[in-house]
Amino acid sequence: MELGTARSSEEIIRDIKSTLETKVKDNVAVHGGEINFLSYEKGIVRLQMAGACSGCAMSKKTLQEGVERLLTHYVPEVIGLLSEDDEEAKHKGYSPYFPKAMNESI
Repeated sequence: MELGTARSSEEIIRDIKSTLETKVKDNVAVHGGEINFLSYEKGIVRLQMAGACSGCAMSKKTLQEGVERLLTHYVPEVIGLLSEDDEEAKHKGYSPYFPKAMNESI
């Protein structure tokens, strides 16, 4: 990338997905989890915490100290992350999954 040249959203999304695939996927899969790309807009990446990551108390720490650091390092346009749990995880047999209402009461 040339200095001063803005990249397209498509290029940024490609790099986000590549970073998730090559730097994150295997590490969370070891624990039965998945982190799926949902969207990118104005520097913010939305991810879905799936499998064993959904509802896991450590998922916020994983996002902040691992995934966010990697993405902001490899994709400088990324300024932050938002996540949401896969509410179907429990029905797919994954644990720990805690219903949204339970997470909000903790």
